[in-house]
Amino acid sequence: MDNDALILGFDETTNDNLKITLSSCDVLGGGIIITLNGYIDIYTSMFFQGQIEKIVEAGYINLIFDCKNLNYVSSTGIGVFSSLLKNIKLQSGDIILINMPEKVREVFQLLGFSQFFHFRNSVDEAITFFRQEVDTSTPVFPMVFGCPVCSKRLKATNAGRFRCSECKSILAVDEQGKVLVG
Repeated sequence: MDNDALILGFDETTNDNLKITLSSCDVLGGGIIITLNGYIDIYTSMFFQGQIEKIVEAGYINLIFDCKNLNYVSSTGIGVFSSLLKNIKLQSGDIILINMPEKVREVFQLLGFSQFFHFRNSVDEAITFFRQEVDTSTPVFPMVFGCPVCSKRLKATNAGRFRCSECKSILAVDEQGKVLVG
């Protein structure tokens, strides 16, 4: 589907380093799937922010970002994501990041922003999240644990790699909540 068919004038502005493709998400009211291809850094962040603002102005407040082809996000790009999340939350919407490459997700985690965003593996999982049809079994996350190196109490909101705020060790937490060094 053509981006302009969903949001009139969306393709008037382009950037060779970041391609944004829109897909309707009819099963989710106020929802849209935004596929990112390229990278978000200081040079592309203003373009990215402007395009997403067009989406929000068109009435979409439940945003699913497919990040499968997102190669890099700088701290500036994460700042744009954070600003967008704040604005979306004020409108009772949310942002879900799906298919996030591990190297990109690590940037969110190392900068301490992973706790503010919802990461899922597919569009179906994102839609389930928006519909509040989450698994009612005992969740592993968020979890509080002691750093295995220095015993500092830390909180993990999801599986992934983290840096201890005390001893700076890199820690890995798996889906079952097991904590490993490195």
